[in-house]
Amino acid sequence: MKEYLILDGYNVINSWPKVQKIAEISLDEARGALVDLMAEYKSFKGVEIIIVFDAYLVKGTKKLKEEIKGVKVVYTKERETADSYIERLIGELSERNQVSVVTNDWAEQQMILGSGAARITVRELVLDFDAAKGKIHRRSEKLGKIVSNSISKNIDREILRKLEKFRKE
Repeated sequence: MKEYLILDGYNVINSWPKVQKIAEISLDEARGALVDLMAEYKSFKGVEIIIVFDAYLVKGTKKLKEEIKGVKVVYTKERETADSYIERLIGELSERNQVSVVTNDWAEQQMILGSGAARITVRELVLDFDAAKGKIHRRSEKLGKIVSNSISKNIDREILRKLEKFRKE
């Protein structure tokens, strides 16, 4: 069973303070930042991530799907909301997989729960992202200390002195 995390892209951008600040300058940059953050989150959690961006009011838009840094990004077609696309996607995925949807939209949350998926607020996602990032940081610091301690204890002092001199040059 795969685990999927679906994001209502613009809802998340407008609710995640770090990304919202970027959106005030450039919406395109904010979309890129969200994809970067979710690629990092995917590496922490090992879940499939799909970000859905609403192109409802963009004339002549055809549905576009692409994969960026391991994150699936979907732009809906003209006259299709992200909510309706997500609802259909939940129907396709939830029978054989664990599906969670990130949004702060109350009406969408009700639809999500009624469709058999779990709902996650943006705040919950941000807290989980920060916690996962903190765990990785602490683990890498601990591993770095172990590696540096074990290497320095096992290398001849003269070689260690030469390496240190080389590092400073």
